[in-house]
Amino acid sequence: MAEQILRDFMMILVTIDPIGTLSIFVPLTGNIPEKERFKVAKRAVLFAGIILFAFLIIGQIVLSYIGVKLVSFQLAGGIILFIFSLKMIFGTVISPNEKGPEPDHDPAVFPLAIPSIASPGSIMAVVLLTDNNVRSYADQGITALMLLIVLVLTLLMLKLANPIHKFIGNAGSNIMIRVMGLILAALATQQILEGITNIIDNKF
Repeated sequence: MAEQILRDFMMILVTIDPIGTLSIFVPLTGNIPEKERFKVAKRAVLFAGIILFAFLIIGQIVLSYIGVKLVSFQLAGGIILFIFSLKMIFGTVISPNEKGPEPDHDPAVFPLAIPSIASPGSIMAVVLLTDNNVRSYADQGITALMLLIVLVLTLLMLKLANPIHKFIGNAGSNIMIRVMGLILAALATQQILEGITNIIDNKF
């Protein structure tokens, strides 16, 4: 149980990547008053949470409806997560909308909620971690709780965005992103190996 909790937490944490979101949030909201800045953060986490919980609940059902076996999604997701981890490690993750938001669009939706918090990686992670074939409802409830904890943690980090960024600086932020990338690479590799094992054992 403890191993599952830690694994789910780390998988969700590194794919949501609060540090990466923080790096986007600080320059994006630099000219916004502090009270308004936190409102943007709350909306971003709320929108991302709705998207991620929707995929957590019905993601596998949708895949089944369109005829995609979860083991296929597991392998594809693991490969994509691994590629994403390499981008984090080598510093090639592109921060969307670097020039600032357009006049008539809400930065809480883009790029903060999507694709920063509710990224392709985090969406895949919650679907893979709630496999109905191997996870009980209690296990899936644990995954949902870990997702909620990471979202709350992300919100707290965004609330303390300026002090945190000043403390760790750009160098510290880059180091933490790369460390999280290494962790994600290991988790993605494990996901791929489990998918291959499922194919070999005909468990799909």
